Amino acid sequence: MNLKPLILLPFLATPVFAGSIDPTTVEPAPVAPVAPPPAPVASNWDGASLGLQFGAGTADSDGSDAGAVYGLRGTYDRDFGDWVAGGVLDYQGTDIDLGGAGDLDEMAKLGGRVGYDRGNTLYYGTGGYAHASTDGGSSDSDTSDGYFVGAGVETYVGSNVTLSGEVTYNAFSDFDDKDLEVGATTATMGVNYRF
Repeated sequence: MNLKPLILLPFLATPVFAGSIDPTTVEPAPVAPVAPPPAPVASNWDGASLGLQFGAGTADSDGSDAGAVYGLRGTYDRDFGDWVAGGVLDYQGTDIDLGGAGDLDEMAKLGGRVGYDRGNTLYYGTGGYAHASTDGGSSDSDTSDGYFVGAGVETYVGSNVTLSGEVTYNAFSDFDDKDLEVGATTATMGVNYRF
């Protein structure tokens, strides 16, 4: 009998008994830390803007009916941190029905606005001088000076583009037709480019 293979048996069995019989714990691969998203950058309201407005309005004259409002608006603002102040110039064409007096044909406004800066959104109040003209009816081509007051919100939707919404009350009582006094409420949405 040859004993050589029996001598090798303890050496061949050694790998079977090496290590632990417990399962080996696999360490997870290291993962790079995920950076938190950048904080939103507060927008600066300094400078000029030019925008288009679309909406509707009603007048408090007898027999009046709602009509469309459309126009251009320009602003120039100064950002003082939490507060913004600036000037407003806008022109609105309209076909708000004034009953038998015709239509409120157009309004031009020059005023100011003061608002609370919430970063990308500005909440503001506005007011100032207004001028209106009528067309048709008993007040054909009549004009009046007056005033406007209102409130609005404007928010950035791009680096230089904002959307705005505004409600204003416009009062006119200086028409040649002394019986005509117009209080018109308008609600507009706008898209603006800030320079």
